[in-house]
Amino acid sequence: MKLVNTSVKRPVGVIMIVLAILALGFVSVRSLVIDLFPKIDLPIAVVATTYNDAAPQEVENLVSRPIESSVSSVEGIETVQSQSQAGSSLVMMMFKNGTDLDQALLDVREKIDQVKGMLPEGAGDPSVLRFSPDQLPVIWVGLTGKDPAALTQIADEQLVPFFERQGGVASVTVEGGKEREIQLILDQAKLQQYGVSPQMLVQALNSSNKSASAGSVEKGNQDLQIRVTGEFESIDAIKQTFVQTEKGAKIHVEDVAEVKDTFKESSTSTLVNGKPSVVLSVMKKTDSNTVEVADNVRAGMDEIQDKLPPGVNLDVIIDTSEFIKLSISSVVQNILLGGIISILVLLLFLKSVRATIVIGISIPIAIISTFTLMYFTGETLNVLTLGGLALGLGMMVDSSIVILENIYSYRQRGYSLFEAATKGASELAPAVIASTTTTLVVFLPIVYVEGIASDLFTPLALAVSFSLIASLVVAVTLVPMLSSKLLSKAMEDNGRRYWFDRFMNRVNNGYRNVLKWVLKHRKTTVIGTAAAIAASLALIPFIGAEFIPSSDQGQVQIQVEAPAGSSLEYTEGIVEQVNEKLTTYEADIETNYVSIGGGGFGAMGGNANQATYTMQLIPSSEREKTTTDIVQEMNDDIQTIAGAEFTVSVMDGGMGMGDPVQIQLNGPEHQVLRELADRVVAQISEVDGVYNPESSAAAGVPQQTISIDEEKAAMYGLTQQQITSQIQLQFTGQVATQYREEGHEMNVTLMYPEDERSTISDLQTMTIQSQTGTAIPLETVATFKEVQGPVTLQRENQQPQMNVTSEVVDRDLAGVVEDIEAILADMNLPEGYSYNIGGQAEDMAESFSDLALALVFSIFLVYAVMAVQFENFLFPLIIMFAMPATVIGVLLGLFVTGLPLSIPAFIGVIMLAGIVVNNSIVLVDYINILRRKGIDRYEAILEAGPSRLRPILMTTLTTILGMVPLALALGEGAETQQPLAVTIIFGLTISSIFTLLLIPVVYTLFDDLTGKITRRKKKESA
Repeated sequence: MKLVNTSVKRPVGVIMIVLAILALGFVSVRSLVIDLFPKIDLPIAVVATTYNDAAPQEVENLVSRPIESSVSSVEGIETVQSQSQAGSSLVMMMFKNGTDLDQALLDVREKIDQVKGMLPEGAGDPSVLRFSPDQLPVIWVGLTGKDPAALTQIADEQLVPFFERQGGVASVTVEGGKEREIQLILDQAKLQQYGVSPQMLVQALNSSNKSASAGSVEKGNQDLQIRVTGEFESIDAIKQTFVQTEKGAKIHVEDVAEVKDTFKESSTSTLVNGKPSVVLSVMKKTDSNTVEVADNVRAGMDEIQDKLPPGVNLDVIIDTSEFIKLSISSVVQNILLGGIISILVLLLFLKSVRATIVIGISIPIAIISTFTLMYFTGETLNVLTLGGLALGLGMMVDSSIVILENIYSYRQRGYSLFEAATKGASELAPAVIASTTTTLVVFLPIVYVEGIASDLFTPLALAVSFSLIASLVVAVTLVPMLSSKLLSKAMEDNGRRYWFDRFMNRVNNGYRNVLKWVLKHRKTTVIGTAAAIAASLALIPFIGAEFIPSSDQGQVQIQVEAPAGSSLEYTEGIVEQVNEKLTTYEADIETNYVSIGGGGFGAMGGNANQATYTMQLIPSSEREKTTTDIVQEMNDDIQTIAGAEFTVSVMDGGMGMGDPVQIQLNGPEHQVLRELADRVVAQISEVDGVYNPESSAAAGVPQQTISIDEEKAAMYGLTQQQITSQIQLQFTGQVATQYREEGHEMNVTLMYPEDERSTISDLQTMTIQSQTGTAIPLETVATFKEVQGPVTLQRENQQPQMNVTSEVVDRDLAGVVEDIEAILADMNLPEGYSYNIGGQAEDMAESFSDLALALVFSIFLVYAVMAVQFENFLFPLIIMFAMPATVIGVLLGLFVTGLPLSIPAFIGVIMLAGIVVNNSIVLVDYINILRRKGIDRYEAILEAGPSRLRPILMTTLTTILGMVPLALALGEGAETQQPLAVTIIFGLTISSIFTLLLIPVVYTLFDDLTGKITRRKKKESA
């Protein structure tokens, strides 16, 4: 080949090109974005709308339904879901894969604009957002100290602006802070004494707290703007505001109300490691590097800590970059270990440091070249792309080994260094190109797979492909050039008997004898192979299946739910009991963050009866138990606490894959769905492997409903709106105006004393002021009733829905889902009600279906590539017989290691379709070369087999042993690639054995068949 000859003749040019590639690669790797996983493209849009303090039923009917109807006609929408809860509506649209989300969002906004005017008065403007896992914070920082008010001020004034200036930071959100408020505590007796209503106070405060422009006047050559200033300049100014009574008297605000400079009544509290804290969550910009942003924030913390008051400290609560760093470090460690093992294998076979260097040099060049290609294709440096490099490590040297072995054989026959390099490389270059191409083409169909499987493993496929292309170029250019310059002494036989040579001679002789036996017993060999494949298929029921293996990130979540309607103080009491239980696990817990009454880690909101713990455990290498084990122990301990319900679970670290099992119940009535959901939870709890089954039907919130008798109200000159506003004023307060101080704006709120707005009696006996000034008890014009109201109402595709979710522990997902489906099939659902399985189980089924189709196309492409290479349809068919035996290795490997079939394992099967034929290509190609030289078929096979055994063993062992560190799941985050490595190791090992024995037998069978057909045609033509 011209490329080989040119590279050997122009060594300086080749070396300069290699150096340029290495320099470019080092620049690229510094610029690559580092993340845990590739970016997952979820085509989801969200419409969020507020609606005052409306009940969930009103929110559903007046807000969620109109929005659902309007957006359902947007092109590309697959599913529309809505959640209606007190005061807010959330409508989520899931689009088909491949939908242009930017255009879809424009269409959604257009539809929302059309329906906006139909929404009820009091509903906020709908916000249309793009949902992405990138929107989760990258780091949570806790600010601790003695004074919560001071902490809030420090967070708002110093820390938020400071952190938002750090590189890559998009925004910083403060949770658990105290919001300053000027409260006017009304005195009912004095209001009645002076004949003043709260509305008169509001009017007086508003009119006194205004500044306005009043034109301009001339002063010499200048025009002076006239500005009337009247804003409150101090708290005293609020106290001294004049209020005119109905009788014309003037009083001050402080005569009828106590003016307090205080903080808003808080419905939430946050604790970090048991201490009251303010928590800052830091979001990164879309294209920013997670690790870099977290490092910038940490560096900023060190810088600003000295500027904080004494006793105020900043601590990292959760840093998502820590696991990324550990995972990347583990994969790099596995790459280095695999590389060392591969080099040792080469050294063992080649008996020469120089020869080992010639081949080993292809590894760093291929890796650095891959980084360059990854940079220009926009890929990130993550666990899966680096895992692809680790998996491709052993394969990187395959082409170089085959080329060098052939150069060595020519050198032994007496050819000069130049001739041996050119002839040896040129002769097997076509076979090497074919074998590499077969490995590459198996990845093409993966590009067309949709969903999470594609998002996660297309980057892995690209990483492997880039590394193999680079290693192929090195094999046909750099290896022949270096062989012609460096290996004069390495290729000389000094006559010494090397122990490994003696061992290889025995292996060769043994293989030759076995080869003779299988060629004499061809039917037995074929039947034995078929029997072994059939026997391996019997292992399938014992293997099971799951979606994607979870990594032990050491993040634990505990959700506490006290009875609906519980006060914040009651929930805090439950939290204290949980804290006592958690002291047992202090050695394993790094940070412990609890949000009481808030939404917690990454959530959008909460209630006073809820608390959410987010705990970061120490790295898995530093603890004896897995996160799952610790979670199960915690669950057993915490469930003994009375007075609340607890859910202890492992967090997925933001992968966004949903619950393992999600049963979606659909039907016309919410109440019936609630009852069905409870039945489903009770029944699936008995299934082995089901853990923490939950219904989305939360317990109803106790509500005190007030029905106003409009006829009685009219007798007193009152309307329903007037009565409602007075009730709201007494029990929630009313913002009268704003007060500005040193650039900060705060509410001035009218409210009644707490002891007048706490009990049902306070509600029933409260007085309502009529237009004439008459005071009447509320119970005169209203009736009261206590009911249970729903917390959240869910709908999917404009039909009520209820979800039952569950985690899976100590069992494979497919087996659990199979048992659950059997239970659901036996349940007699009412007419009009149905169920379907969603969550990871649904994603797994869809991904397996897509990947199975990709596997079929991959096998066809492998055959097509070989047909083009051999210019023959028969030889590729012979080579393809190496594939069926792969099934034995794959199933045996998963069974022995106890791993279920998963997406990574399936990707491994697809990769094997391209890898296992490589050895067969080299073997069949060499048999054909010998036969073209006039050697008899039987002798050609007996010579080609043993002579190709050495390079086949070298390529197979470097590939297999290079993946051993990944298969052992050494280090953090290696669990994701483990099934992939195990599948390839066992599949390639077993298929290599069958390649060396079965392929020669199949070759002779097909050759005999071809001979018979040819002789028959000759007789017919004669």
